[in-house]
Amino acid sequence: MKEQLFRNFRDLKFGLFLHWGLYAVPGGRWQGKTMDYIGEWIQSKYRIPNTEYAKLASQFNPVRFDAERWIGKAAAAGIRYIVYTAKHHEGFAMYRSAASPFNIADATPFGRDPLAELAEACRKYGVKLGIYYSHFLDWHEADGGDPGPDWSKNLGGMSWGNDWDFPDLKAKQFERYFYSKALPQLTELLTNYGPVSELWCDCPLAIEPRFSRELRDHVHRLQPDCLINSRIGHDCGDYGSLGDNQTSGGYSPVPQESPATLNDTWGFKYDDHNWKSPDTVIGQLAALAEQDVYYLLNIGPQPDGAFPEAAERVLDSMAEWFAEHGDPFLGNTEQLP
Repeated sequence: MKEQLFRNFRDLKFGLFLHWGLYAVPGGRWQGKTMDYIGEWIQSKYRIPNTEYAKLASQFNPVRFDAERWIGKAAAAGIRYIVYTAKHHEGFAMYRSAASPFNIADATPFGRDPLAELAEACRKYGVKLGIYYSHFLDWHEADGGDPGPDWSKNLGGMSWGNDWDFPDLKAKQFERYFYSKALPQLTELLTNYGPVSELWCDCPLAIEPRFSRELRDHVHRLQPDCLINSRIGHDCGDYGSLGDNQTSGGYSPVPQESPATLNDTWGFKYDDHNWKSPDTVIGQLAALAEQDVYYLLNIGPQPDGAFPEAAERVLDSMAEWFAEHGDPFLGNTEQLP
């Protein structure tokens, strides 16, 4: 059974990562400063209190969001699956969540559920739906994961957990967050949107093995065909996630995936213009396919819901390339176990 799932998943080869959240609103800028790190970490970079950060929701009205346009362009460019950030470390749900009012449908003027619209568009275009969920870190919650001062900081001296709003590490009970928010939201995501091909976890850090195991078992109970990446922690994943922008994996008996940015950030940044060319993307896709590693290319949509123009140009150029050359390296399964 698992080998067939691996075979089906390896056939996908090329995916689109979509990092979209409240962090798109500031776009790497805060109170006259421009951050020099990836956009979705802006709250930790500037240690923005939750009361201030939550105000971004009232400014978030992505009226240009068009699920059919997103998925149609992706499909034309040879992309066979997406991974959508349903909740990043900021704790804001990018779908309608009954488990937390801190979500795009209930807390913003937009008032819609973009994940429901994306799931429908994916079915229309034959694109698989994957979901990203930050299972350990959640800066909005007092009990969100926090490895504490014994762990080295993230790049630029940023804290992993929210130690600016919630400095008392001993008061934090991750178990409360896990059962009151993480598991309920994952239940919503795996029951309300149809088949989910993969669950993309991130930053397990100091998570205890029992939580990784319980999460794995919960996912497989709800959707037995949903594969989980290795960033769930403690060898509980079904497939390997390479490091960010790592483009060489080597042979593995299980599928491997390379998450890579189209520019330098994951979440949208106004000041990041270092876009990869279509030739570079196609070259990386081909090189990874030869290694039997699938390529998860990231775009950070703008706060208005549109893709950056440079990203659209790359997708359009790739669509032209695939229309002319066909699909010479996707679907290679010669090295399957």
